[in-house]
Amino acid sequence: MDQFFAAVEQRDNPELRGKPIAVGYDGERGVVSTASYEARRYGVHSAQSIQVAKRLCSELIIVPSHFSKYKEVSHEIHEVFHLYTDIVEPLSIDEAFLDVTKNKKGIDLAVDVAREIKAEIFRRTQLTASAGVSYCKFLAKVGSDWRKPDGLCTIHPDRALDFIAHLPIEKFWGVGGKTAARMHQMGIFNGEQLRACSLQHLTEVFGKVGSVFYDFARGIDERPVVTDYERKSVGTEHTFEMDIWKKSAVVIELYHTMVELLARLEKSDFNGRTLTLKVKFYNFTQITRSVTVDYNLRKKDDILPLAKQLLNEIDFGRDKPIRLIGLSVSNPSVDNDANRWEEMWIEFAD
Repeated sequence: MDQFFAAVEQRDNPELRGKPIAVGYDGERGVVSTASYEARRYGVHSAQSIQVAKRLCSELIIVPSHFSKYKEVSHEIHEVFHLYTDIVEPLSIDEAFLDVTKNKKGIDLAVDVAREIKAEIFRRTQLTASAGVSYCKFLAKVGSDWRKPDGLCTIHPDRALDFIAHLPIEKFWGVGGKTAARMHQMGIFNGEQLRACSLQHLTEVFGKVGSVFYDFARGIDERPVVTDYERKSVGTEHTFEMDIWKKSAVVIELYHTMVELLARLEKSDFNGRTLTLKVKFYNFTQITRSVTVDYNLRKKDDILPLAKQLLNEIDFGRDKPIRLIGLSVSNPSVDNDANRWEEMWIEFAD
């Protein structure tokens, strides 16, 4: 979906339309969840500090998040997907893959399916979606970002290699800032230059993901759209209004985080045996510590002692205060029921 959270807020509040807005918490430690396109023109983007965003755009309007509303809209959008196919793979609340090779409407061309889905989403929600249509996930993902907002990009197999050759390396799925910088050091700035790099060299530099980059440069991505999804972990984290360093204060916050984790474990009916503590310091460096036990972590008396044990392994203090604490449970037990999802080849993304 296009700027999903911001678009929902602008839809429901006409006074926000056409104005630069950022969805998130308006505080010293607030982070931008989604920025409207009007705000993005100033350099405002998701995961950015609210304070930085305000400096970039003096007219920026901060709107608090309403996640229950976003989930309702997401459910409406998925109802549209299922009018055409039950092979739907959600990537997040606002994007998914759909395999429409054999769609319920009997439409011959996937691009026509995409057009109908976009139109139906707009009819039901008054929101625009962007779609990428291709023969594999990699190119569908790239295509969905190509002509935003309200875009529709089809990458035909006959034109795929030429399209990839001119694709900036930053646009490749899985290439973040650090990976892109390393690619640049290697003289790789686009798909053509990536294609010229040997499999051996890519795996030497990037490990297993190097083989993925090697295939992507050649238009190869054989991953199917998977409709069965098993939750791998459940977690929560808290960013503090002010950095904390006193042991008593940290333990109190650890307790509150544990309480929220317990609620999420119960709600998702998740069983796991590995507890991970995440700590982010004042300078944004972070560290994690984990412990695995031979029983399911579902009770306070099981989790809290382990969380304190992990905390004792972390060095913090007045000169190294903490800004965030997170706890998660992973390593699911074999008796977990898999959560069922649905998926697709056409991708609608923010």
